[in-house]
Formats: sequence, structure tokens, C-alpha cells
Amino acid sequence: MKLLRWLIGRIILFFDFVFSPSKPKRSEQAQAELDKATSHLSLYQLPACPFCVKVRREIKRQGLNIPLKNIHDSVNLDTLVSQGGKRTVPCLRIENADGTATWMYESNDIIAYLNKTFEKI
Repeated sequence: MKLLRWLIGRIILFFDFVFSPSKPKRSEQAQAELDKATSHLSLYQLPACPFCVKVRREIKRQGLNIPLKNIHDSVNLDTLVSQGGKRTVPCLRIENADGTATWMYESNDIIAYLNKTFEKI
């Protein structure tokens, strides 16, 4: 079972690499503004998770620079579980202005949030 999961993961990563979307062309100033707007976000994910791939592709399609936190790293996993409450990925951590964090877990919800928040930028 572990071998099959590993093989399917490599196939997912291969096709993600081959069919990866390109970033939109922006001026340096526009990209800097977008980077500032995304500075409060981070994505907890696993490299070969198909739902994580789906979210990462949308992030790349929009040209967003959101740090990726691989939960194979025990520090990232501990943060996700202790602060977010679940070991489910993908999970978008949204840091609010008051210092609290909102944890968004569903890939479709994350993509809808990114589209709604950054469509005008």
C-alpha cells in the first residue's frame, strides 16, 4: 500500500510539473503590491497531495507568492494541529490584523477565497 501511494504521488508530481500553469506578467511594482497583500498568508500542504496540487496551481496561475509549509516537517505539522485543530491539508492560514489566525481547510474554499480576494489586484 505504501509503495502504491508513493508511486501515485510521483505520477501526480510529474503531471503537475509537465502541465504547470504560467505566472501572469506584471510590473515589478504590481507584483510588490500583490506580495504585500499576500504576506499574511501561508499554505500548509503535502507535495503529492492532489488537493494541495490543485491549490498550488491556482496560486501559481494568479502569480501569488504564498509560503508553502510542508507538514512532513514536524514543526509545521505541530503548528497545524495545535493551532488549526486538524491534520488536514491543504490548509490556508490567514493571519488577521488583530494577531489571530483563521484556518481554511477545503481546497475549493481556499481557491474561492483567493479568487475573491485577489481578483482585483
